[in-house]
Amino acid sequence: MHDYILSCCSAADVTQEKLDAMDVRLLCNDFSMDGVPYKDDLGKTMTYKAFYDRIRAGETGVTSQITPAEYIEYFTALFEKEGKDILHVCLSSGLSGTFQSALTAAETLRERFPDRKLLIVDSRGASSGYGLQMETLAKMRDEGKTIDELFDWALKNRLRIQHLFCSTTLTYYVRGGRISAAAGRIGNLLGICPVMRMDHPGHLAIHSRVRTKKRALRALVDQMAELADGGENYSGRCYISHSDCEEDALAVKKMLEERFPHIDGAIEVYMIGMTIGCHSGPGTVAVFFFGKER
Repeated sequence: MHDYILSCCSAADVTQEKLDAMDVRLLCNDFSMDGVPYKDDLGKTMTYKAFYDRIRAGETGVTSQITPAEYIEYFTALFEKEGKDILHVCLSSGLSGTFQSALTAAETLRERFPDRKLLIVDSRGASSGYGLQMETLAKMRDEGKTIDELFDWALKNRLRIQHLFCSTTLTYYVRGGRISAAAGRIGNLLGICPVMRMDHPGHLAIHSRVRTKKRALRALVDQMAELADGGENYSGRCYISHSDCEEDALAVKKMLEERFPHIDGAIEVYMIGMTIGCHSGPGTVAVFFFGKER
């Protein structure tokens, strides 16, 4: 048993089995399709396949941030049931207002639970990069680090988790306002696949535009060699996530295993969940690892 609680939201894009193994609590993000609200509950209510099939069929997914009231209910239940301090890590404030909602809830609850700590971290990350941060924090907790030590580490090191993405289509990034409609039309005609990074404030930013999917997938591997701690001798953890394009994700995994033989353990591959998938659409592959500070 641990003497404090680690918690995150479902936008961390790992499985429930992984969260259970790490002893990390979960608060589900919200989204809707055709006006019907759903919980991003890691594929339980709606499978990932069904979600992406609906996106491909023309439906639009709309996300909504977790409200202060939802956070208050969630944190209160944890305090009352377990009586432990809480460290909660949020989806990047550069992508969502959820972090501010959590801060508002924490301020309210400090008056109701003056003997308990409730620490909130802006991950400055998304998808399984956020999940990689949770794995690292869980390992530190298991090694005996205090809640304050984890909080300090997260703030000092969150920008070292590199996020590299590429997409086989610009259609969904146009819908989400990431690029202009004109640029999207031209890019799709020319077969351009944008290669993106997470920047310092935690926004997604287009880094380069590469023609053909094969070159874009290779670009993820090449950029990791430039940015990872130790370059091709990188010996840290590595995650991959994808939005219903497993074949592409596995191709990247194979290239990474060949290029980086010292990666710590197996490269873990996860699905991009609904919270991020509403904006990325199908066809996105992402790679996450520790490297130079963004």
